[in-house]
Parts: sequence; structure tokens; C-alpha cells
Amino acid sequence: MGVLNSNKEISTNIINCGDSFNVKLSLTAAPDIVNNPTDIVLVLDRSGSMSGSPLANLKSGAKQFVEIIDESTDGSGDGQIGNGSYIGIVSFSSVATQDTSLITSVTDLDNAIDALTAGGQTNHADAFTKAIDLFDMTSSNAKVIVMFTDGVTTAGDPPTPVASLAKSDGIIIYCIGFIGVTGLDVDALNDWSSDPDSAYVVVTPDDTQLEDLFEELAENISKPGATNIEITDTLNSCFKINNIVDVSKGVANILNDTAIKWEMDQLGTNSSEGATLEFSVSHIGACTGMVKVNDNIDYSDNEGNVVLFADPSINVECNEPICIEECPTPVDITIDGCDDTVEYDAGDIYLDSLGRILELEANIKNVCPNRRVALVVIVTEVDDNGIEYKRGIKMMVIPAHTHSTCRDIKVKCIRFVLPESLDVSNTNGSICNSRKFKVRFISHYIDNDFGCCNDLT
Repeated sequence: MGVLNSNKEISTNIINCGDSFNVKLSLTAAPDIVNNPTDIVLVLDRSGSMSGSPLANLKSGAKQFVEIIDESTDGSGDGQIGNGSYIGIVSFSSVATQDTSLITSVTDLDNAIDALTAGGQTNHADAFTKAIDLFDMTSSNAKVIVMFTDGVTTAGDPPTPVASLAKSDGIIIYCIGFIGVTGLDVDALNDWSSDPDSAYVVVTPDDTQLEDLFEELAENISKPGATNIEITDTLNSCFKINNIVDVSKGVANILNDTAIKWEMDQLGTNSSEGATLEFSVSHIGACTGMVKVNDNIDYSDNEGNVVLFADPSINVECNEPICIEECPTPVDITIDGCDDTVEYDAGDIYLDSLGRILELEANIKNVCPNRRVALVVIVTEVDDNGIEYKRGIKMMVIPAHTHSTCRDIKVKCIRFVLPESLDVSNTNGSICNSRKFKVRFISHYIDNDFGCCNDLT
């Protein structure tokens, strides 16, 4: 059957700057359907929430699945599933229906799929029961259920005990989940599927991907397990690999801070088999918000299996250090007792002309710890011909931070006084003219570390 499923999961969806989380890769493979005849039951959700494009895309995907199995079992698309394998169709809404028995006719299978209409609630327990009843448990054929659903259970008995019974009888269960309008209980899919959960469950929020998911599963079912497997996972440079937590099969080695290689001699060549690799990752650098965990992931084996892994993102939340330019020193004034007036002489304050105050702030990216930064801010005014006039320059030293990793530094309240007498807008002399300015920022490290004067010898 080749590689039947692949997945990549992260242990949490949100972290703080510098935090760690785990990444898990999962892979499942099984023997060739030609040499190992297999009975497959497609269990298809036709509840009311599937109406419209979801049901149309489901039908296309299921029919493509049947066509690929037809071609792979006997080398040609002759309309008959060959070499002792069979496919059956069960559909369900408020109750489940055995739309076909286990048969070989592609035409009959396609007709059953085309006849599906959407309506009713979602009864997963009856769907599993009707699927199990299709199998001949005395047959030596491998037995597989491919459950597709777009929602949570809304009718019938709890489905988990029925799915558990099927697995105890040696039936392999795959779950394809579509996050439809009624939502999806992914934890339930994990409970129903064969172990490891991550290798037997795939979820999509886009119904246009359903045909691709069914096609990929069918193509991999037709291949003979996998040998000489090599997987290289390269992370986004915002993350660093800490250590390997667990590898259930094969050998894994950390190649560098962002790359890990997983190798297996074989997987699923004698029976359906799953394998997982879990490793710890830390956030580094200054990237924040929703960040993709992966840069890329490469897969190869001797059989040429087509393998795609999920591409998760994680929300990185950082409390940015803030450096604020000092405001002018205030004058303290006290009103004593019941005095309702006070007079205070603040001294001489000179105003040469009317003016405006331009207040700026900047976010200096990826400042490493223990290094001061020199920041220069240059302001010019631009006339209608595009000529620039100097209006001010400020130079300041940004103190070093002591956080364990590089992070952003926000500088606020950088103020420039811009007298109206310097207005170059060529208008009528009003104090309310629109004025145009350009601001340039220059920043560089000053040193590699820092210390107080008392620390110097």
C-alpha cells in the first residue's frame, strides 16, 4: 500500500518569546495492495452540512480513489478492481446505509457515489457499525475503513466504542476530516483512528482539497510499503532544535540548529505500520505573531512514494522592551489647604516663533543581548519641487538589554520642534499649512557587551 499517511504536529499553538515546544513527525505505510489483497470500505458523510460544493468535491475525490485502486490492482483501468481486492460504500446522516456490498465493479461504485444527497444529522456510530458488517471476518484480506466526516456526532450512540471494536478485530481506520459549518471534533477523529493518531488522521478546512486527499491516499495504497526512507526537516530560522525527545523507529540525527534527519530501512513492508519522531524546539530571534514552523521538509524512498506533511504555524507573543526618550523635567507645584488660587513663577520661557512638534517612534529589530545600539534620526522638510531642507538630527544611545535571546527594542517619544518660520510649502503664510517631511533612521551596534564604569579596571 505504500505510505498511507503523513503528518506534522506541534504540541501547542501559542508560545512566549524564547519558549520551547515539541514537533512530531508521523508516517504510516503498508504492503502493496497487489500482493496483499485488501477490502476497503469508504464511509462517507452526507449530512445536511455537506450540501453544495463539499458534497460535489467529496464525490469527485471518492470516485478518483476508486479509479486509482482499479488501475493499481491489475495494471489497467478496465472497470474492475483486481487481484482479490474489493471496495464497498457506506454513507450516513441520521442513519447509515450500505450503498454497496464489497464489490469490484467501478461502474456500480461510481453510481452509488453519484447518488448521494445531503440531508439530516450525523450518526457516526451507525456508520461504523454498517461498515464493519460489510467485512467477512473469516477472509484473509487486509481490512481498511476510510471514514470521511465534516462535523460532530449529533445522532445515535457514542461512536468510540464501535470504532474500538473494529480496531480490536484488526480493521485499520483512517479519518479524513473537513472543518465544515458545524465544526469538527478532531479529538474524536483521533480516538476513532488507528494508532498513532497523527499518522491516521488528516484534516482540512478547504473542501476543494478533498479530491487531492483521496487521490493521495489511493496512490499510496497502491505502492509496496517504503524502504530506505530519508526525511530531512528544516525549520524556520526563528527556531532552534534543542534535542530529540523520542523516535519510535529508525535513527534520527540533528544536522544543525535548524535541521534534523530521520532515516528508516523500511516501513510497512510486511503489515501496516506507523512510526513517529518527536523533537524539542525553541524560539529564537525577533520574529513575532503567526510564524510558520517549517522552512521545508524533504522526503525520499526507493519506491517513490509521494509524501506531504502538514505545514503548521505557531503564534509567538513577545512583550517588547520599551526605551522612551526622557521628557522635559516637570516643575512641582503644590496647592496647600483650602487655597483656591496659586501663583508660581516658572522663570523665563522664550518662544522664538510659532511651531509644531513632530513625535516619532521606531522599532529596532532583532537586537542581541548585552549590546548597546546607537540610533540616529534625521528629519528634512520637502518643498513642492522635491527639494529637501535640513530640520534636525538626534543621536542617542539605546541601553543594552539582558534577555537571553535577541529581541525587538521599541524607542518612543522622539520629538522634533519645527518652527512655522521654516515652512517651505509656498502657500499663503497661514499657520495651518500642510507640510511634508522625510525621516531617516540609522542604527548600529556600539559594542559587544556593556558594563558600568565601576566595573572597568
